[in-house]
Amino acid sequence: MDGNTPQLLSISAFARRVGLAPSALRFYDDCGVLPPAHVDGTSGYRFYQPGQEKRAILLRELREADVPLPDVAVVLDGPREQARRVLHGHLRRMLDRTERGRSAIEEILRSLPMTGTRAEARVGGAELASAIRQVVPATASDEDFPVLGCVLVELGDGEVRLVATDRYRLSIRVLHPAAMHGDPRRILVRAADLVEIGPWAARNAEITVEVDGEEAWLRGAGECRVLTLFEGRFPSYREALTALGPPECRMIVDRLAFRDALLSLGDTSYVTVSTAGDGLAVPVSTAGDGLAVPGGTAEGGLAVPGGTPEDGSPARAGRGGDDPAVTGGVAGDRAVSAVSDAVRLEAICSGPPLRIAFDTATLIPALETGVGPDVLLEVSTATHPVIVRSADQGSFTTLVMPVAPPLSLG
Repeated sequence: MDGNTPQLLSISAFARRVGLAPSALRFYDDCGVLPPAHVDGTSGYRFYQPGQEKRAILLRELREADVPLPDVAVVLDGPREQARRVLHGHLRRMLDRTERGRSAIEEILRSLPMTGTRAEARVGGAELASAIRQVVPATASDEDFPVLGCVLVELGDGEVRLVATDRYRLSIRVLHPAAMHGDPRRILVRAADLVEIGPWAARNAEITVEVDGEEAWLRGAGECRVLTLFEGRFPSYREALTALGPPECRMIVDRLAFRDALLSLGDTSYVTVSTAGDGLAVPVSTAGDGLAVPGGTAEGGLAVPGGTPEDGSPARAGRGGDDPAVTGGVAGDRAVSAVSDAVRLEAICSGPPLRIAFDTATLIPALETGVGPDVLLEVSTATHPVIVRSADQGSFTTLVMPVAPPLSLG
């Protein structure tokens, strides 16, 4: 070799530099994604140039991320935009597989006998009382589904979570304990019992939540409160949140101003919120005489804890005897009329233009139980639950089902 020829590295030396086994380098040569710079015609030995290190390391990282070889070739040699699309697609598939696996493991863990498993967490008494006040309004009295009158208490992942739902909204409060020990546990406690415990918890600087087998209790300042547990199936907060997908639209608005605007509208059944420039327009639709509300089922509706209705049909996403407040947008051949007024609020909006309707009986309590001056609404689609949370204090989250906006005949 003359002085202008780059120094060639044996396959063993190159393998050490790039973190790949020689057998892997031979395989990638055979596949055509990393051919050597030179192959000895007599011995068949492969030699590599130092300039190939960057490509080899990228190849190793892609394979460590389980990127298939055809996609690896696109990333290494294809157009940059195509490479980005390939990697984004692979990332989505990986996240989907991870989520499916995590959900399956959690379901198996829930099905395993819990006798003998113990968990303990120490939380602030005022924090626990606040969490109870925030999530209990999302419970409901339902003879068919008594589990709706319960609060799910989850201990795991370094958190204590309180979750409640009435099928139209789902509230989640996350507490960060000072200490936590034992196995992950999920228990159902009647909301009425927690309401009684709330004032006592608020008087204690610290509360210890203990779960042992099928028993649970709270300890604070030398006092012990036994929790009566309820048997039933309840969706975890992760099951609810991960089903929504990434938000397409975000709105940040003054929480109390939004609530007061809705309250000022009087006896109104539905409001339709739309993004308009730098603000929100809130046309008001009253469901009175002569107003027909589109019907249908909710594709993204909150799951009914404990099962589905006896006829096997999906849970409706609305309230009332005929269940009119459901997602959808077609009124069939029914006559539809609506009375409209508009309230405009300053807001920060991102994403495509949006028009979405809510039952005020669901939206107003979600705003009232929130924390902080601003509320953030995250919308994945107009037919899936909307995440309502504090814009800067993420410990409390509510999911609110949208409804079908009444259609005006103009």
